[in-house]
Amino acid sequence: MLEKMPVMTPNPCKFFRWPVFARRRCRGLSRPEGGHRFAGHGLVACFLAAWLCVVMLCGCARLRARPEAQYVYVTTKQTFLRDRVAAVSNRTATVENGQRLLLLEHGRHFYRVQTEEGAQGWIREDQVATQQVFDQFKSLAATHQGDPAVASAVVQDEVNLHLRPGRTTEVFYRLAEGDKLQLLQRATLPKPVTAGTAPIKAVDAHGAESAPPIAMEDWWLARDARGRAGWLLSHYVEVDVPDSLTPYAEGQRFVGAYVLTTVHDDGARQDNKDIPIYLTAMAPYTAGLPYDFDQVRVFTWNLKMHRYETAYRDKDFEGYLPVTVKMDTDPYGKSATAQTPLPTFTYKVLAADTGPVVPDPVTGMVTPGRTIEKTYRLEGNLVRRVAAAGSKDEPEAHPVAEVKKVSKGKKK
Repeated sequence: MLEKMPVMTPNPCKFFRWPVFARRRCRGLSRPEGGHRFAGHGLVACFLAAWLCVVMLCGCARLRARPEAQYVYVTTKQTFLRDRVAAVSNRTATVENGQRLLLLEHGRHFYRVQTEEGAQGWIREDQVATQQVFDQFKSLAATHQGDPAVASAVVQDEVNLHLRPGRTTEVFYRLAEGDKLQLLQRATLPKPVTAGTAPIKAVDAHGAESAPPIAMEDWWLARDARGRAGWLLSHYVEVDVPDSLTPYAEGQRFVGAYVLTTVHDDGARQDNKDIPIYLTAMAPYTAGLPYDFDQVRVFTWNLKMHRYETAYRDKDFEGYLPVTVKMDTDPYGKSATAQTPLPTFTYKVLAADTGPVVPDPVTGMVTPGRTIEKTYRLEGNLVRRVAAAGSKDEPEAHPVAEVKKVSKGKKK
């Protein structure tokens, strides 16, 4: 009689690539009848292992890096987010200049964004700056955060700060009228020509007409009270000069006004009886000059007449910022006050043996050649030159006389 063969239970582990610990638990499945308890335990272990693998795979998917969040920044003074891109829409939020918005979707000429408070809506792409532009403005401010100011100024109208000189360059920060600024650098570029504008011919000293000069416009690199930096057109700012000095401008514009010292006058009309003594730098109302100023004046205070008077004037040169002011001694002086620190100022003028200065056509920066330093001290109400005995003045370059302009068809 044939011996009855035991019934074998198939091992499911042969059909799947289970983890090692699961295969070990499945070894008990190939048992004869009577070992059902161990076979059941093996099947349970295999299914638990399969479930564990699925969970692990799902977990790995969740651990994948999410796309980096993208942001844009509001460049207008104030605007609104809207619920749809349509002629008729509802406002969902109000956003202001410099505010950061999370970018959700980029449509045609519009962005769908979200504020930090969670409000969502659409905004025109020309009303925001990209993250790249924002980073470039941050870099500009960091680069010039330690630059000394060449003058203090006040914003005359609302204006945007540009990343570089030029009307078509990127903008971001918007300044309000009355904001205080520190001026750092000047640049000059050709002014964009308006279509249909009639050319203005130039006439020399002999009455001969010539090709019209290229119209220029000046730009200032400025830093505001919050440390933000950028470029703006010069006619949007005015150098911070007290009203008491403006009558002495004589048709020129102030490029800088620097306090040398103060004197006390109980008879002054001002509420503040400590009157500043000013050094000023001045230039014609002409854009595109190859120099920053062509005249300096020192205004002292007459204690008897209670008014400003000119104590020193130097003009007809090509001067360059910055003008430095400090308290210093006179190393070459022999008077009793020579070793007493007194208000001292220094400015640079172009030497006569240097070629003409031409602004860079790309950056607009004005870089002079060899310059001559001129240093003076204020001793009471007198201004004296600080120079070694026997030293001679070097020849200085003089500004080119401005060419007269006449409109087409106008009698000469």
